[in-house]
Amino acid sequence: MTDIASDSASDVAPDIVSAWTALGGDPALLSRVTTTERPEALPARLPVRQLARACVGACALAAAELAARRAGLAEVPAVRVDDGAVATAFHSERHLLVDGRAPVTFAPLSRFWRTADGWVRTHANYPHHRARLLGVLGLPEDASPQQAAARLAERPALEVEEAVYGAGGLAVALRTPKEWAAHEQAAAVAARPLVERERLDATHARVLAPLDPATAPLLPAAGLRVLDLTRVLAGPVATRTLALLGAEVLRVDAPWLPELPDQHADTGFGKRSAVLDLRTDKKTFEELLASADVVVTGYRPGALDRFGLSPQALIGRRPGLVVAQVSAWGAYGPWAARRGFDSLVQVATGIAVGEGSAEEPGALPAQALDHGTGYLLAAAVLRALTEQSYDGGGRSVRMALARTARWLTDGIRPAPATGTPYEGPGSWLAEADGPLGRLRYALPPVSFAGGPADWARPAVPWGSDPARWR
Repeated sequence: MTDIASDSASDVAPDIVSAWTALGGDPALLSRVTTTERPEALPARLPVRQLARACVGACALAAAELAARRAGLAEVPAVRVDDGAVATAFHSERHLLVDGRAPVTFAPLSRFWRTADGWVRTHANYPHHRARLLGVLGLPEDASPQQAAARLAERPALEVEEAVYGAGGLAVALRTPKEWAAHEQAAAVAARPLVERERLDATHARVLAPLDPATAPLLPAAGLRVLDLTRVLAGPVATRTLALLGAEVLRVDAPWLPELPDQHADTGFGKRSAVLDLRTDKKTFEELLASADVVVTGYRPGALDRFGLSPQALIGRRPGLVVAQVSAWGAYGPWAARRGFDSLVQVATGIAVGEGSAEEPGALPAQALDHGTGYLLAAAVLRALTEQSYDGGGRSVRMALARTARWLTDGIRPAPATGTPYEGPGSWLAEADGPLGRLRYALPPVSFAGGPADWARPAVPWGSDPARWR
């Protein structure tokens, strides 16, 4: 194992080593990483700061590795990870301002509720999820949070969980770590690696054009086309990162599922946005797929299979493709087909109890499962492209928020509280004008020598681009 130099300590940083190992990276490259540790960033009982730093550091190293491969560099560019930049990026949706207006993060019905025997947390940011929750509660569309609280207080938490999920909504009963450990889904999650990686065909991949090492910035994903079929929040963070690194990212949404405007603005940097009905316009999708290098999906497992979008089906039609998938609970176990979000995974896996108590649940200081998984997913794509440049072949990579949660609770050791002071996010915020107005936003935390410091362009309005490559 190779030591990682640090501004605040000379010992190895096991969190980054763990992430890099999960990605199948060469341990010798870890010597290229240095860190600036700021113990006051992302304060929590669990080692959230270490998880966040590990995910970003591994992503930056994967980007630097691919850049060196494509530019013919004798040495992988140096990587620096600053806890301040990482903490700011992990709060990106909170730091966003649109023409001076603060974002809307959680809707009134997305919160913890007392039940007859405990707590339940719901997610109702999207109108269709709100409608399904209210339908289960027997309430009208204009019902108030107070009315919902009264109905929920009458029912057991597990009964609410099953009823709301059965109606296509989102609600999860609060569980202790011990209760989650005894759950079948926890066992299924624990049996899988943090990053699932598989080679799916032996076709020689397309040869990526070499990069001129004198060109600034050095963009390891330049010339790559990424089909972005993701929503909320890990998938869009991954594709936003690939856009930073030079990829042409086209996000494609169903026309009947508009994205929340502030969420779209935050995760849309560097991308284009189109709508496409896969039920009626398969021809357009196949034209996009025919020249795509990467497809990233963020829907619950199996939801896209009926459109022929499983990894095997995609690579069967586009040999040499890299397919990346992210879900809440994993593509296995009794909860494989369930919808989920970061806040709900925290509640199910015992994190909410760990950050508070069974009597008064808490939450992580950021949606760290989403952001962390997003950066690791981008790293897995970059590593797949590097591996592919040597031996060809289509690749599949897959991650789950629940598996990242297990890593946070059982796989990362807390670090000593020493390092550089954290004086807030100001140094890592920027502003730019664009089609959505004047945006204040968090700068990207992924950084390596010669690499990009910001996205080439801000977000565009949802669905404002044609469904075609440039």
